[in-house]
Amino acid sequence: MNNILQLKGQFQQQSNPGKMGPPNLPKNGFVESTHLEDLKNQLQRILRFWQENTLIKGALVSVHYKHVVAKSNRIQGLLCKGSSNPNDSIRGSKFDGEKPIKHVFTHYVMLDVLQESIIRLDVCITVVKNEYAGKITQKDIEALNNKRKTYRNTKLAKTNFLKVIKDAYYVQRFDVDQDAEGVEDRSIITIYKTNVSTKDLLSKLGIDMINAKVIDDTTIRLEPDEIKLLKENAPYLIAMKVRDLREVTPEEALGSNTKIVNIPAPRQEPTVGVIDTPFDKKVYFGEWVTYVSMIDEGIEIEPRDYNHGTEVTSIIVDGPTINPELDDGCGRFKVKHFGAAKAGRFSSFSILKAIRHIVAKNQDIKVWNLSLGSDMPINRNFISPEAAELDKIQSDYDIIFIIAGTNKREASSEEMPIGAPADSLNAVVVNAVDLNNKPVSYHRVGPVLSFFHKPDISYYGGDIGQPMKVCTPCGEGFVMGTSFSAPWISRKMAYLIYTMGFTREVAKALLIDAAAGWNRMDMDTVSHSVGYGVVPQRIENILQTPSDEIRFIMTGSCDSYETYTYNIPIPIYNNKQPFFARATLCYFPKCSRNQGVDYTSTEIDVHFGRVKEDNGRATIKSINANKQGDMGFNPLLEEEARKLYRKWDNIKLISDVITDRSKPRKVYGVGAWGLSIKVKERLRTRNGRGLPFGVVVTLKEMSGENRIDDFIKLCMVRGWMVNQIDINNRFDVYNKSQEDLSLK
Repeated sequence: MNNILQLKGQFQQQSNPGKMGPPNLPKNGFVESTHLEDLKNQLQRILRFWQENTLIKGALVSVHYKHVVAKSNRIQGLLCKGSSNPNDSIRGSKFDGEKPIKHVFTHYVMLDVLQESIIRLDVCITVVKNEYAGKITQKDIEALNNKRKTYRNTKLAKTNFLKVIKDAYYVQRFDVDQDAEGVEDRSIITIYKTNVSTKDLLSKLGIDMINAKVIDDTTIRLEPDEIKLLKENAPYLIAMKVRDLREVTPEEALGSNTKIVNIPAPRQEPTVGVIDTPFDKKVYFGEWVTYVSMIDEGIEIEPRDYNHGTEVTSIIVDGPTINPELDDGCGRFKVKHFGAAKAGRFSSFSILKAIRHIVAKNQDIKVWNLSLGSDMPINRNFISPEAAELDKIQSDYDIIFIIAGTNKREASSEEMPIGAPADSLNAVVVNAVDLNNKPVSYHRVGPVLSFFHKPDISYYGGDIGQPMKVCTPCGEGFVMGTSFSAPWISRKMAYLIYTMGFTREVAKALLIDAAAGWNRMDMDTVSHSVGYGVVPQRIENILQTPSDEIRFIMTGSCDSYETYTYNIPIPIYNNKQPFFARATLCYFPKCSRNQGVDYTSTEIDVHFGRVKEDNGRATIKSINANKQGDMGFNPLLEEEARKLYRKWDNIKLISDVITDRSKPRKVYGVGAWGLSIKVKERLRTRNGRGLPFGVVVTLKEMSGENRIDDFIKLCMVRGWMVNQIDINNRFDVYNKSQEDLSLK
């Protein structure tokens, strides 16, 4: 077996060399004056509506696009005035339709901006009718851009004219969207952000806002009668809503006995955080657990409330002793357990408040297990409030949550979407498989926001006829559920971060990479039941590779548009490079729930492959043929970029396909390979600057030879510092670092 290598060296930084060209349409594209007239009439109706409804001192306008659009194809000449940017007025986004899905963006603008848009459309209608016989084409626009045709209208600048024409090509219609769904329970409501405070808006509607009901400046908890009042008077304000009282999906308990297990006293083992139902300190491993109750003292705790939390924590502390056949080699862990919910129903609002407080007060804990999940399926158009808060917390505190993928109540062949908070994008969401690595009878499925892969990975969680053993308050228990697959991944994550000293980005990438293996992952093959795959049982199979593989990790931060190196030396034999390759990238972007389906604010695009000189310029011939961001015109629709290259996903896995027909690669130049990380932003706040990333690269020798020593020597010659990740040495270093020194 070969150890993983850690390469440390200098990444280069480069600003974006490209500039946006003048507005244009796709090849063979055109816009007719009749469509411009339709858009103008729609905006006139919307203007009249908001002149009569003055509550928000402006206008909410939903832009319905013809399909999923790239940021560069969002409106640029409409819903703006002067130097304002329409992107800054976006207050939410969603998908409309089934297949193909379409983007809908909701903007908040002043009435004079609406009036300006109507004037611009009116001018464009006149020009298209008079100059282009009612139909302007892509070739006509090229003629204007190349000055082969003169633009004569003095009421609207040529650039703005072209922007409006481009907008009209991509926009299907304008509307004022209004919430129509009924609500019977207390709910968490998110309203669109306007220039009027949420408290003032609701006060005008007769809804009394107290701080105890507020999550943030646009998200509040309302009772059914308050929701009814809001829907009757201002249904256009509601951006998102979910029930506050969530039903916890029950895990199946299959029996128990009073078998007694012994455990030594804890020493310097790492601590994992657990947020769950209460913990029973009377169990045999009680000394290993620090318990903090977050449940109001006035709420009665029943004996059954202790079961779930105690069972989950038993796996994290001592899972291999309870289940010897599942020994992962990670040892034991201490746990700080926070009892935040009773069994059965719980308040999302209360959990949201509790989790941030818990993490803020315990910032030394980097790995958190959350096996509480909602019985209700997620919404395809927005992230749940619980998941959004977890993503914010992970961004704010450099931690990671391991979350159970939630369960179906009854075995059924019908697919059921996962429940909150398993839609957290930055967390590792874990589904369950049986002993044959097949989805269990109770599994639920992704994706999230119709695009993001969830669950991320899977692990054994028990099933009918194959229960898992846990410790209950009454002794040994037999259970099944994703709640019991997640703690095994929490153990591995804790080992990678605490004992091995990896960043959370690298630790997450290692788990994803190990689960996926050489099964090429793309939009069509990633399972919405299992995720990228099943994580290997033993920690050695994550931290070591077969002798014919070389695995190395690289870390950095995105301090400019591009972070790159063209200096990775891959061994050459017989003038060829006989390696299959794969790379896994993970990062933790800032997210905005108010942006709806465009939830992640930063895109990191990865290119990995041979470095080739083209017209005196070095380029990377990426192993997945990715040409996004390369010099020259590389037309690619947004849907294609998302499908082929996982654009906007915070996990990128690119891989060769291993076949018997594969041949060693041609060598370019001196045989160097490159890694390029390019950053794109949705918002002008530039959230991606300084964003850390972790990359795991695996090379497999095609003829089964062990080339790791040659690779290490070549890297050292090229100026790389190469550290071999030896499990035993890292374990010893960790233990030494945790010893208490006595100074006399």
